[in-house]
Amino acid sequence: MHVVCPGSFDPITNGHVDIIERAAAQFDQVTVLVTFNPNKHGLFSVEERCDLIRKAVEHLPNVDVDSWNKLLVDYTTEHQISALVKGLRSSLDYAYELPMAQMNRSLSGIDTLFLLTTPKFGHISSTLCKEVARYGGDVSGLMPDHVIAAMQEKFSE
Repeated sequence: MHVVCPGSFDPITNGHVDIIERAAAQFDQVTVLVTFNPNKHGLFSVEERCDLIRKAVEHLPNVDVDSWNKLLVDYTTEHQISALVKGLRSSLDYAYELPMAQMNRSLSGIDTLFLLTTPKFGHISSTLCKEVARYGGDVSGLMPDHVIAAMQEKFSE
């Protein structure tokens, strides 16, 4: 079964890596899909995000990385993807993800499978990590080391 783990990944955190690793253990093929809105500018470009993800998951032979700027269901249809895999940190994530999962199902029939975040990663978000790092806080253990280095470089520019 081929699944997609979609997200903005601006940038990837250890919580994301945990979900991807767990999906890779359950499914034959996992595509980490960087989805983005061309009207919004993240800290990292889409290409930079993809590169950071590739390095973070290079130990997983059944994981690849791609990007998409249209409807997610168009990607899944075009690439014959069986399901979406999303991580949930809390009931707030569930409330946010549920309508999208239902819309995706109504548009294309694709199912969304939710994995509960490992408790030690439940408080981690890209947004919070960027905010802490921007002001010189320590995000070690929350993100892969190469991502922390890339963020520090961005913030020093």
